[in-house]
Amino acid sequence: MSFEKVGVVGLGTMGAGIAEVLARGGIATVGIEIDDEALARGRANVASSTGRAVKRGKLTEEGQAEILGRILFSTDFADLADCGLVIEAVPERLDLKGRVFAELDKVCGPDAVLATNTSSLSVTKIAATTTRPDAIVGVHFFNPAPVMRLVEVIFTERSRKDFVDAVTELVRSLGKTPVTIGDRAGFVANRLLFGYLGPAAHLLEQGRTAADIDASMTAIGLPMGPLTLMDLIGLDTCLEVLEAVHADSGDPRHAPAGLLRDLVAEGALGRKSGRGFYTYEGIGSGAVVDPRAGTASTEISDALYLPYLNDAREMVAAGYCTGADADAAMTLGCGFPEGPMAALARL
Repeated sequence: MSFEKVGVVGLGTMGAGIAEVLARGGIATVGIEIDDEALARGRANVASSTGRAVKRGKLTEEGQAEILGRILFSTDFADLADCGLVIEAVPERLDLKGRVFAELDKVCGPDAVLATNTSSLSVTKIAATTTRPDAIVGVHFFNPAPVMRLVEVIFTERSRKDFVDAVTELVRSLGKTPVTIGDRAGFVANRLLFGYLGPAAHLLEQGRTAADIDASMTAIGLPMGPLTLMDLIGLDTCLEVLEAVHADSGDPRHAPAGLLRDLVAEGALGRKSGRGFYTYEGIGSGAVVDPRAGTASTEISDALYLPYLNDAREMVAAGYCTGADADAAMTLGCGFPEGPMAALARL
């Protein structure tokens, strides 16, 4: 099974990035949005991203025109009728995704693969909103999709194996690294990442300073501290993922800190709002107001990093993923300089 035409529903930053990846791969792509205004934003997202590649000399103007020419931008779900694969990339709300899949049930052919790009919701629950749960596959790209190499391909107990295999091969053909796994909250990358990030917020709540927490982790070689990373991701997104993972695992380390909940309730969402764990010079800025150097502590780094390594060891021992999968997830998906299994082999 191969895919000559692929649809993407939802052309926000992630969906537009996925559409660009497909079009770059030479695939005829249909991008769907809810109305003309949203569609114009989606088209602008793709044009802006490819335009930056032209300015950096990574893409010619002719190449950009070819990519944009492969994407049919539309507000009509009927344009997805002849797509062999449709990827849903709308916001993380089960009710909204359910409405999208109800529409796909109506217009897509009986052998079409219907995929969700969810990062935190149960693929099984999403599949339950359709009349064909065996056609549902998770295909979790990481942001920005044109740049990030990792894609998690998720199957449920009812997913057709030939559909899962076809999506995995498509991902590989696009120059990405697929990690194919079963359905569990957080999958591999977010399950491991947020088992590390969530406890960092608890340490802050318990009286450690943000500067000390972050300094402790950069001191052992991580590119940025956990609180800085959470501000970059968005605290509302962090809360959403932690709630989903905690509901699945029951592990107290995954329970969102009260401080995190309070900040989100106040609208302090990190860089995108100008304030989160840190206060920034402006909305979207990465420059911290009154930056302070922290003091690294092995007590802090051990408290955060060692449980993360143990999570990875247990995940691999349970057969959920391979050691190579765990390492790929954290290096390619989360930007860690070293995967957890490689770190364990070195320690």
